[in-house]
Amino acid sequence: MTAAPPRPAAPRTGSLRARRVGLVAALVVAIVALCLLSLAVGANPIPLRLVWTAIVSPTDSDADTVVRTLRMPRTFLGVVVGIALGMAGALIQGHTRNPLADPGLLGVEAGAAFLVVLGISVLGVTNLYGYVWFSFVGAFAASAVVFAVGAAGRGGATPVTLALAGVAISALLGSFTSAMVLSDAATLDAFRFWAVGSLAGRDATIAVDVAPFLAAGVLLGLINAPGLNLLALGEDVARGLGTNLTRVRWTGLAAITLLTGSAVAACGPIAFVGLIVPHVCRAVTGPDQRWLVPASGLAGAVLLLTADVIGRVVVRPGELEVGIVLALVGAPFFVALVRRRRMASL
Repeated sequence: MTAAPPRPAAPRTGSLRARRVGLVAALVVAIVALCLLSLAVGANPIPLRLVWTAIVSPTDSDADTVVRTLRMPRTFLGVVVGIALGMAGALIQGHTRNPLADPGLLGVEAGAAFLVVLGISVLGVTNLYGYVWFSFVGAFAASAVVFAVGAAGRGGATPVTLALAGVAISALLGSFTSAMVLSDAATLDAFRFWAVGSLAGRDATIAVDVAPFLAAGVLLGLINAPGLNLLALGEDVARGLGTNLTRVRWTGLAAITLLTGSAVAACGPIAFVGLIVPHVCRAVTGPDQRWLVPASGLAGAVLLLTADVIGRVVVRPGELEVGIVLALVGAPFFVALVRRRRMASL
């Protein structure tokens, strides 16, 4: 009779913590490096020494003007929107316990798109500043409706009912949006510019407008992370440990809506960030949401800045929108990731 093969040893707590700290440190360093690269790369490349001069001791040179008025707001927006989408992806996957969930599952993106189209076609809104607030209101309204529908049953809001309600509301709002867009060519032209997902053309005003909402979403997301660890044990266990499930879910809903609504309002729908980065970070941090949620935010900023820099280089002197870059890179990457995980589990 042959002996059973030995079980692999569980990772030591110290080594796991070292990996987590190392990941966070590496992501912070990557963000700093990408910020400098984002300030230097463009249709008119600027040497790093002139970028540094523009940051610490600006003058009235053309390089300083480009860096401070055009590229710094864009880079800042890329960082905060990437953090928002990455954290929102980790939170929505934790709440629904669905590894394929993304921030749009609660109807946030569909609600934002619907109200933007409504503002364009009915009220004649034609500028980004108007899109921001219509998008924000639509995101909040749609997520509130999804939660209300998902909580209407006898068992209240559960991961399954929230996911089903999100899919249903998103499909309904998507059909309304398509009907309005297809019936009006002018609305279609204006909507396409917003819906492609881009950091270009956004100045400091938009970044400042959405920053307080993003900051509130980040704070609520960090507060919500420990509750997700308890939810992962099962609702009965979490309730037995004294967890207020309603409070945890409402906090998570508010965080996801603030993060995704702000990001979509500022830059339009940007896919794959909230879907991919939690998977990559989970391979290092493990399932502990206290590390996964902030690490996913930092990784989201790295991914979004990288895509934005690539978009400025590949079709120079033109520019490829960040939403298109992420679609081209993110889809095959995610397919490869899913196939690898499936092979590893066989």
